[in-house]
Amino acid sequence: MAALNPVQHLQDELTCSICCEIFQRPVILDCGHSFCRACITQCRDEADAHVSCPQCRSPSSQNNFRPNWQLANVVEKAKQLNEQVAKGAEGGQVCEEHGEALKLFCEADQKLLCMICRESQTHQAHAVAPIQEAAEQYKDLIHTQLRILRGDREKLEEQKMNRSQEHQDYQEKTKTESQKIVSEFERLRQLMKEQECLLLARLDELDRMIKKSQKETVTKLSQEISLLDSLIIEMEGKCQQPPSDFLQGIRSTLTRCMKRKLQHVVEMCPEGEKNRSDVSEQNQNLKKMLGVPPSDLEKDRGEPQGSYSKENVAMDPDTAHCRLVLSEDRKSVRWGDMEQDLPNNPERFAPWFCVLGCEGFTSGRHCWEVVVEGSGAWAMGVARESVTRKGRLIRNPEAGIWAMELFCGQYKALTSPHLTLLSLPHVPRKVCITLDYEGGLVTFSDADNNDPIFTFPPASFTGERIHPWFWVGERSLLILCP
Repeated sequence: MAALNPVQHLQDELTCSICCEIFQRPVILDCGHSFCRACITQCRDEADAHVSCPQCRSPSSQNNFRPNWQLANVVEKAKQLNEQVAKGAEGGQVCEEHGEALKLFCEADQKLLCMICRESQTHQAHAVAPIQEAAEQYKDLIHTQLRILRGDREKLEEQKMNRSQEHQDYQEKTKTESQKIVSEFERLRQLMKEQECLLLARLDELDRMIKKSQKETVTKLSQEISLLDSLIIEMEGKCQQPPSDFLQGIRSTLTRCMKRKLQHVVEMCPEGEKNRSDVSEQNQNLKKMLGVPPSDLEKDRGEPQGSYSKENVAMDPDTAHCRLVLSEDRKSVRWGDMEQDLPNNPERFAPWFCVLGCEGFTSGRHCWEVVVEGSGAWAMGVARESVTRKGRLIRNPEAGIWAMELFCGQYKALTSPHLTLLSLPHVPRKVCITLDYEGGLVTFSDADNNDPIFTFPPASFTGERIHPWFWVGERSLLILCP
């Protein structure tokens, strides 16, 4: 049990047992017990002047109440001591448990101790130091941390200033770029206005030339018609003459008719045609500069609608028949001497000697080239990803294959039924295959001279992935161009 606080013990000894407060004007009874004068007076019997001691019940006369001056002096000293203790407690220098001055600091418990606390079992094994010394040590640590924090704050202030400057610079650059864009578009508007005036002026000049050409053409044709009318009338009159008159000068008349040539009139003079071409070309250049897409009319006229993307196609070994041998870079395939020991996975073709390209397309316009070597049969083209891999393979668009082949010396388009290509000018060494996914077109051409070979009728690929497709016979080698 902790030792009783001496101050508290003294206060208990100086407390009146009647009011439980510090004695006020204490008096002592005959029995030796002391009470506050006011408290003991209230306990007397009103019928007589006697009172019983509240503690021992001994009778005492009210006339025998003697002031207890010594106890009164002790009460005053206790009050003064209590005030000093209160002041010490307010300054944090007095132990609440022992009433001793707090002079030490426990490092382990981070607590102020008095000398009695230091000797207690709780703190005896702990490292302690005088309060002033401990405070100085911790002040040094606090000052160190303050220097670090102030340094960090200065760095953050510097970063804040730098970032503000950077943002201001960016705003200036943005403002400058905005002004440049406005200026450039103003220049473009001025250029477009000038081009508009130029093109309209040339079209007006072309219109005047057309009208002039039309007038000249009508005049010239009218003159030719008039001359022909005169010659016709002359010939008709000649035919009405009697034979003797008819034969006179007949050779001269025929010679004159045979030498007569019709003067053909062009629809438009060369200069007008040139001006029309110049205007059309400038108009197209202006559209390209402004990024205007071609009109439907221009598309119908055969204007280019977008180029084909040349693909670096490679063959997928997981789809190749066990008899086919792929090169290490998967860019060529040939017919092997024997079947390889490969897993019969669902993607692999069997029993047809086919292989698909790794690449699959679901949109866009693509092309790739295939070099043909050897004297055996082969086929190439495209196939749906869902094309049959096992069992009987039907090779036509209805079954998901668009291809051409060389078999038994004949080139055929694998339509339904197969179409023999009789119009090939020579044997193609390199075949170009083009796929227009959105247009549904598959086209074959000679890659060396761009001569067309065959184009399948438009099809609908219905969002399915389309792969390059190859079939290889004995003594054949197909090589994909990089």
